[in-house]
Amino acid sequence: MTMTDPLGDMLTRIRNAQMRNRSKVSTPASKLRKRVLDVLEHEGYIRGYAEVELQGELPQFEIELKYYDGEPVIREIKRVSKPGRRVYSSVKNLPTVANGLGVAILSTPKGVMSDSQAREHNVGGEVLCNVF
Repeated sequence: MTMTDPLGDMLTRIRNAQMRNRSKVSTPASKLRKRVLDVLEHEGYIRGYAEVELQGELPQFEIELKYYDGEPVIREIKRVSKPGRRVYSSVKNLPTVANGLGVAILSTPKGVMSDSQAREHNVGGEVLCNVF
């Protein structure tokens, strides 16, 4: 069966794992997922991730989730731009998430980056997801 929204699938796996207080979750590997995980790690929402290749299987990312005082660091992770409705934003209209406490992850011509990095580089793009 083909997957129409691989990034949405990864975000759902992270949400589900945190509801069950799991320390790790795995998801199939792809370039877009890797770049989004890089932003999540840089912003401090996950401990890290590693690419795992088991014999006879496709590569997977093993994501280490982060908790503080027993509560997940990621309170909410939400897909914004979906396959049925793409959401783009110019640099002037970049969203602020939770009054600046959260992060919007964008796919720009200069790569996948957070909203603050996009403002620094003066680029807009597709708003992939919001995290806080």
